[in-house]
Amino acid sequence: MKKNIKGFVSFVLHAHLPFVHHPESEDYLEEQWLFEAISETYIPLLMNFEKLAQEHVDFRITMSLTPPLLNMLDNKLLQERYIKYLKSHIELSKKEIERTSYDERLNRLAHYYFDRYSHDLYFFEEKYNCNIIQGFKHFQDIGVLEIITCGATHGYFPILYVAEQTVKAQIAVGVQTYEKYFGKKPRGIWLPECGYVPEADKYLREFGIQYVITESHGILYSNPAPIYGTFSPIVSPDGVVAFGRDMESSRQVWSSVNGYPGDFNYREFYRDIGYDADYEYIKPYIASNGVRVNTGIKYHRITGKTENKDYYDVQWAHDSAEKQAGHFLDSRTNQINKICELMDKPPIILCPYDAELYGHWWYEGPYWLYILFKKIYYDDCNFKLTTPGEYIDNYPNIQIATPCRSSWGANGYSEVWLNPSNDYAHRHLHKIGDWMIELAHLFPNTDNALLKRALNQCARELLLAQSSDWLFIITNGTMVDYAKKRIKDHVGRFTKLYNQIKQNNIDENFVAYLEEYDCIFPEIDYNIYY
Repeated sequence: MKKNIKGFVSFVLHAHLPFVHHPESEDYLEEQWLFEAISETYIPLLMNFEKLAQEHVDFRITMSLTPPLLNMLDNKLLQERYIKYLKSHIELSKKEIERTSYDERLNRLAHYYFDRYSHDLYFFEEKYNCNIIQGFKHFQDIGVLEIITCGATHGYFPILYVAEQTVKAQIAVGVQTYEKYFGKKPRGIWLPECGYVPEADKYLREFGIQYVITESHGILYSNPAPIYGTFSPIVSPDGVVAFGRDMESSRQVWSSVNGYPGDFNYREFYRDIGYDADYEYIKPYIASNGVRVNTGIKYHRITGKTENKDYYDVQWAHDSAEKQAGHFLDSRTNQINKICELMDKPPIILCPYDAELYGHWWYEGPYWLYILFKKIYYDDCNFKLTTPGEYIDNYPNIQIATPCRSSWGANGYSEVWLNPSNDYAHRHLHKIGDWMIELAHLFPNTDNALLKRALNQCARELLLAQSSDWLFIITNGTMVDYAKKRIKDHVGRFTKLYNQIKQNNIDENFVAYLEEYDCIFPEIDYNIYY
């Protein structure tokens, strides 16, 4: 049966983690951010894309794979440590099968985790030869996944733009990294933290970026006002197309009050055997200093607002996911029915989320997407899935308007990344940004091999210091000491190199040390700051 298509829905998942690489020690818990994301988000998404393709379901989804994430996924040391992480979890889940033999429901879950981590090891090591980037590239190549880029290290443009060359470099390296891994230029960019400033547009166009993802009010408060709100993109005077987040669909997934992830049948994120199990038993599988941490093995469901959590049941969780996929489909159908009558072209409902919501925070999220995409393909609904690039190709007549300065942080602007808890950092970040521009102009295209290495390392240290993640973490009060240390280390390393370069006294051993530790962007060229 041919569907009467009145509009489009576009899912955009932002896959990002800050660059964490500590060859000197395996004791950094922050490396587990990557390992958890691979097992709980990236592998489940790839598996579900694979199932959809095998079942001949025509779907579309967009993902940003940020440059720091790509560099970590391509890092041999981190690949080896992820395999070690999986083997440790397989060993623990084997022990759990024995330990929970007294309880059938618990024991079934212990078997579930053993199977899951064993499958992750096979999937990572055997199927993808430790390179899941190729998995995502495959789905882009067959036309169902549109991969977009991001700023080099997720630097926050609305603050960095005071030295515009630093924004240009964030964009340039983001595009170069994308080309390295995917063999072509990216069409779109997820602006770091959805932080929009008009000053960045000329650099986005210079490097071939056609469209950006922004927060809702970035579109709604544009100049002039958008005719169709967020249901159609706008194009800036510099020629950059901007898509804004749809608030209604976001609320259904994000809301802590009535969003889908709060369903009582879903897995409880905050109950983990790392905290529940006997200390001596669990000690080999928690932090090396003996601090209890999450292991990823969680036996309880949300249950309700109670401390007495019931055991998790995979089938019950899947039942809830299937009902909510139906609810989401019906909601978008009704939404598009109302909107399309007021527009002279089909509306697009843009649904952007952190990728890690799907699987890591909301364990059932990848399954929900799988069911939803099947329903959209098979059920009688009035919309299709699309990507922003596909929508631009089909509907190129776009209103000209300038998006307003905005972000998707709390309260919509910049206070998450500039407030009394972290404002001390910005004078240092701006200063080393100015120094980097100075060095690029002092030594353009140098032939001195050691000087070139030192200048390239300066560029890496600056980019790593500029990561918006450190400022966000300080504001949120989570791993504050680590975030502050990262800013201090990268600023300190940059400053030491800067002084050595200016004094013509470069310590080659120091450069080599930094090249091993902060080994992001091996092909970087400091001349991007010229």
